[in-house]
Amino acid sequence: MSYIILDMDSYPRKAHYQYFRAMPQPYVGLTANVDITQLYTKVRQQKLPFFLTVLYAAACAANEIPQLRQRIAGDGIIEYKHCDTSHTEALPDGTYCYCRLCADMPFSEYIAYAAERQKEAKSRPSLDDGEDSDSLLFVSSIPWLSYTALVQPTPEPADSNPRITFGKYFADGDRMLLPVTLLANHALVDGREIALFYENMDRWCGKLLP
Repeated sequence: MSYIILDMDSYPRKAHYQYFRAMPQPYVGLTANVDITQLYTKVRQQKLPFFLTVLYAAACAANEIPQLRQRIAGDGIIEYKHCDTSHTEALPDGTYCYCRLCADMPFSEYIAYAAERQKEAKSRPSLDDGEDSDSLLFVSSIPWLSYTALVQPTPEPADSNPRITFGKYFADGDRMLLPVTLLANHALVDGREIALFYENMDRWCGKLLP
């Protein structure tokens, strides 16, 4: 994966980076409801796969934010040009495997590509994220219930891969809402970037998908 190495001498958050980097659990995150009313209508009218459609929107929303493409590397920070997603794919025996997808393409091309990759992942199930796993956005889904908060397992020492989780969408008056959780390493990501992710999600779900 293509990336640049940030100059730590001119990095404006160097003190914050060092402060949170020293913590055993440096994660920050929240859950918010994303308005998917227009997206939900398009999914039903065009018979699109719901999860893949929302996944594309989330991947695009995250990739627009440099801090969500940054990773801790040794004592410094690297910034990827684009981050793929690795999501949990359900298997018939009730377990799951990982499926890696790239969203750096038009939505019209993404759906067919992603569906094929899902089939490939299920035919050779694995929990291996493959080469350069640091570049990934980790994505999971809890489609059986809506929720307002989520506790996620994280490794120790801490990694710096953002984690995105979807809950079950629900009706709120004439709107359809989707619980979305974002968890990130606070050494790299602040509340401003988290809020921007949700703004981007609203935009992708409401206007940009065909």
